[in-house]
Amino acid sequence: MGQLNQIIAVEKSVKTRVHESTSQFHKLIQKPALFEGLSRKYHPLDDADKEVLPSENKKVQFSIGDLLRAHNKSMTELFAITARKDWTNQHASADIKIGDTVLIKDVPVSYLLFLEKQVNDIRSSVAQIPELDNTETWLSDSISGLWKTEETKTHRGKKIQRPITLSEPTKEHPAQCAMITEDVIAGYWHQVKMSGAMPKTQKEIMLERVDTLLKAIKVARETANCIDEVACPDVGKAIFTYLMED
Repeated sequence: MGQLNQIIAVEKSVKTRVHESTSQFHKLIQKPALFEGLSRKYHPLDDADKEVLPSENKKVQFSIGDLLRAHNKSMTELFAITARKDWTNQHASADIKIGDTVLIKDVPVSYLLFLEKQVNDIRSSVAQIPELDNTETWLSDSISGLWKTEETKTHRGKKIQRPITLSEPTKEHPAQCAMITEDVIAGYWHQVKMSGAMPKTQKEIMLERVDTLLKAIKVARETANCIDEVACPDVGKAIFTYLMED
């Protein structure tokens, strides 16, 4: 009898070994020729007949009885280690604590594993949250729930053409004129930027809290996995005794 964490450490190698053994068993039983043998000798009817024909022999390579016994032994090991884990899991739980505060009490170890995965996914999502542009000054707008900048004013220019007099008219010559292009202000842009993103500091605080929660869940899981193993039935013996009963 050990602790739950010791059982979990062994379980993976047992599963790998049993998987390989089971795969081999399934391959062999799909080849009937491996279980067939032959011993064939020729005996002439007349002892005076000197004709000699070669004997034929084909060895049986595998016995289904031997394979089943080996397979049953392998499966019994898997059933045993899984039963030890699952029976003990029923009693394994721990509190999720942030500092001295109990966030959730008596959480089953199986649910702690579920929570750890979900909170890891939450962290990935939080890490991708868009941040407010830190080159701007943002103000919270309680009405829209958005962030806004102060209004900025910029002018809009346009080009116009106007005539100018190059030379005044005389008795001999008319006035000389030309068109010139000039930049003038046409109006003003009044701009307010809006954003539904998150301030960088707020995002960093959230990430820190997620990391703290993840750590607390892992500590709780390790604590729950330190529970002493509880007794469980011999599942493999019960199953294979029934299956192999004459």
